Amino acid sequence: MPCPYGNMTKPYLIQSNRRSMRLKEYDYSQCGMYFVTLCTYQGECLFGEIVDGHMRLNRLGQIANKCWNDIPHHFSHIELDMFCVMPNHMHAVVNCRGTACRAPTGERFGKPVYGSIPTVIRSYKSVVTKRVNELGRSPGRPIWQSNYYEHIIRNDKSLDEIREYIAHNPARWELDSENEGRATRR
Repeated sequence: MPCPYGNMTKPYLIQSNRRSMRLKEYDYSQCGMYFVTLCTYQGECLFGEIVDGHMRLNRLGQIANKCWNDIPHHFSHIELDMFCVMPNHMHAVVNCRGTACRAPTGERFGKPVYGSIPTVIRSYKSVVTKRVNELGRSPGRPIWQSNYYEHIIRNDKSLDEIREYIAHNPARWELDSENEGRATRR
């Protein structure tokens, strides 16, 4: 099944600027469901491999997976829904709930707003990078593409389509032209 939102990998695997993809007037700290995709730097397959249509996490992939599962321990208003760590990216649905989400963002560089989706994602990427570097990977070597993709989920039909897309992502790995030849790496 093709992604209902167009080609989900190309915009982040090749990104040449730091233009924000977020809606300018949207308060990302308010309650709601969000679809996010984070990609590794230069599309490097760091987190494992696809074997027979299933993701097999390596040690770095296990770190990425565990850190994602730990998010609600640090942000109690965040509820994790479906997610999938892939060799060079991850897709996830995040539910921001409760009164902690209602603070106005006004988020600017250097002034994060606790609990906003950008702060949650930035914290996640930071802790994964720190833990991976503790394993001896060259400090300063980027793990993540700067920025990420997000989509505000506005209804149940959209949520169901996104969940289906995430669930079938590993099985479609070999069909994705951006991942050509990567299925056998690492």
